[in-house]
Amino acid sequence: MTPSTHNINLSKYLARIGYRNKPALDLKTLRDILTQHIRTLPFENVTSFLGSPVNIEMAAIEQKLVSQKRGGYCFEQNALLRAGLQQIGFAVTGLAARVLWQTPPGHQPAQSHMILLVKVGQVPYLVDAGFGSNTLTAPLRLDVSGPQSTPHGTYRLTQSGEDYLLEVKVHDAWHSMYSFDLRPRTAGDYKIANWFCSTHPESRFVEHLIATRAFPEGRHALLDRQLSYQPITGAKTVIMLANVEELRKTLLSIFGIEVPEDISSFERLAGLFENGSSQKVAEHAAVNTDRVAS
Repeated sequence: MTPSTHNINLSKYLARIGYRNKPALDLKTLRDILTQHIRTLPFENVTSFLGSPVNIEMAAIEQKLVSQKRGGYCFEQNALLRAGLQQIGFAVTGLAARVLWQTPPGHQPAQSHMILLVKVGQVPYLVDAGFGSNTLTAPLRLDVSGPQSTPHGTYRLTQSGEDYLLEVKVHDAWHSMYSFDLRPRTAGDYKIANWFCSTHPESRFVEHLIATRAFPEGRHALLDRQLSYQPITGAKTVIMLANVEELRKTLLSIFGIEVPEDISSFERLAGLFENGSSQKVAEHAAVNTDRVAS
């Protein structure tokens, strides 16, 4: 069974994200559901950081993100969003992208990021609820090549042959986010990519603790023990959390994530505050100041 054929409890999903209107097959519904989804469900990788593989069977995703009120990363976020939109009646296709953020020119990484193509009538839109602290907070038209504004930034899509490139405007300069094509991906494609992302020792989702969440006024992002806030307008602020207790409180109060309190979880979190780990995250943050991405 693929994620697209599993019926979730639509009313519980809409209640979880705080969507209270009657959904229709129009752009307003698509925008509003995406907005509510992103504001409610944090992007986070607590499961893989604490040493467990991420289960992306739809029943497991629904249990975690809806019933347990957790968040997740791209394979979870976009699979759940797709299931909800499909049950409403939208035509949704799962795609895959190559993340290009801060990679050398010409670099071709694996297609390890899940994204969605959603049609409203005959108009195609890129929808992505799982790209970390620069997650799209509005659908982008695929048939428009100029800049497109969203509540949390300006983006543009350009096409070259069968490939599309998504860029974001940061400090008046365009930066590549990811490239993709329109070939539908299967549950097996996502299973392989998810296995690497959630279990490989060199995966950023195994090495680092990551959480992001968009609010009407701006975005919060956590990278290990570094907490940043980027308002819609104004300067970005960054602080370093002092200890495990402060980290736990931050995860719960800002991101809505309750971390298990067993010994192994404590030891894993405590490792973020060791001198070697602190230096490592400082060096990592120095070249990743604008976003944590899937």
